[in-house]
Amino acid sequence: MTIQWFPGHMTRARRQIEAKLNIIDMAIELMDARIPLASRNPMIDDILQRKPRLILLNKADLADAQVTARWVSFFQEQGIEALPVDSVSGTRVKEIVPACKALLADKIEAQIRKGMKPRPIRALIVGIPNVGKSTLINRLAGRKAAITGDRPGVTKGQQWIRIGGELELLDTPGILWPKFEDQQVGIRLAATGAIKDELLHQQDIAFVIIRDMLGTYPGQLQERYGLESLPTDPEDNEQVVTVMEQIGRKRGCLQSGGRVDLDKASTLFLNDLRSGKLGRISLEWP
Repeated sequence: MTIQWFPGHMTRARRQIEAKLNIIDMAIELMDARIPLASRNPMIDDILQRKPRLILLNKADLADAQVTARWVSFFQEQGIEALPVDSVSGTRVKEIVPACKALLADKIEAQIRKGMKPRPIRALIVGIPNVGKSTLINRLAGRKAAITGDRPGVTKGQQWIRIGGELELLDTPGILWPKFEDQQVGIRLAATGAIKDELLHQQDIAFVIIRDMLGTYPGQLQERYGLESLPTDPEDNEQVVTVMEQIGRKRGCLQSGGRVDLDKASTLFLNDLRSGKLGRISLEWP
């Protein structure tokens, strides 16, 4: 499966970011803590060049904490600081400004040695659509400074937002990349709501995620839907479909004749996944 698109506004967004690189001190890159690599634009290293960077693993309250800790270590081994946060609950959001100051400590100290009062840090904040940038900015600003929405691509243009007297954020539209070569990347992005549901069949998405969870979080599936039994072989496609049918029956997703409506069951399952009703789940490991 190869999903291809490159809407004009995303092309413009890239050019706008590149045009602002000379006036920013650093970049803050948001990823979804449940799928850090799948939610990371592979073009971003090229776009940001060598600007200092802080990675925020957003939606950490929905991810497996132990797996997230491994991701933090993974990025630190590459010389990039990473901080798990949650823009909705505010978890660890107060640590972002101190982390930015620590990242630019040498530059700030140099300004002080010259007798200058350090100006607010200018940070570019980037991330793919629906990763939670606007919600995070509003949380940091303590007001509705950025437009939010539950659909990919709500932010339309660039805007500067002052965070206290120490940080100025340049918000940008979410940028997706031209195409997904890896089927798993597309499925994980669709499962977490980062790309429009219409781009992939929801049954296909639910099937893959349920199959993966049978190998990683079987207990959470069983507890959420009251399943009597679980497959002995999660790689057996027929057994995975049987689990999907069990979920549909437990939640009343039935058609005439008592047949399970797999489309409805898949939508219900994905909504549970995205809202955290299945518990804290990570879909990628470093």
